[in-house]
Amino acid sequence: MSKRTAVITGASAGIGAATARALAKAGFDVVLGARRLDRLQPVADELAGTAHVLDVTDPGSVASFADQIPACHVLVNNAGGARGLERVEEADEEHWRWMWEANVLGTLRTTKALLPKLRASGDGHVVTVTSIAGYQVYDGGAGYTSAKHAQSALHRTLRSEHLGEPIRFTEIVPGLVETEFSVNRFGGDAERAKNVYRGLQPLTAEDVAEVIAFAATRPAHVNLDQIVLKPRAQYDAVRSHRE
Repeated sequence: MSKRTAVITGASAGIGAATARALAKAGFDVVLGARRLDRLQPVADELAGTAHVLDVTDPGSVASFADQIPACHVLVNNAGGARGLERVEEADEEHWRWMWEANVLGTLRTTKALLPKLRASGDGHVVTVTSIAGYQVYDGGAGYTSAKHAQSALHRTLRSEHLGEPIRFTEIVPGLVETEFSVNRFGGDAERAKNVYRGLQPLTAEDVAEVIAFAATRPAHVNLDQIVLKPRAQYDAVRSHRE
């Protein structure tokens, strides 16, 4: 029997790269997509996988990416991120526009493009990485939390709309995960990003990837609808125990 194929977006680093490794270890052929081919290709080479340039904010890029994938059994919608931490009255509309394009419309475009192949596989699975920010708001985070709320709503609607079809839908809802997320959010300010995780042990990209791989390897009749994972020291988006 031929291997099943898993497609991972935002796979050049962080949760995406770790998920590609976890799914390859679980026996999947992996197809990796991200904007930075120079960082993506080494990960794909390490896993005997395939790398394709993918910018989920660009409809043409998504269409080209999907056209290069002959089959898809698992899609991991991981591409996205945050920019800025301004109050609403000081909001940067370009930051908001990018966050909605990357997190919401990017998930929409990629899922739409690959749904026919997921359906044709006879046992498809869409895994979307959202955030606890999709269920809670916090000061300065309206651009990101609104995008994640919308992304979560999109994913949960797909679960309902495709009920009865051979496609599963799992939402992964992480709390604090130490990746390049905060560095990117703060425009490369590594010191400010480090402060986000000060005084506690955050999740790692590998922690999240292991959960994704677990969901993707359950029997076909088992749908893990939503999995929330946080560091032991974190209660919610605004409350954590810090040493």
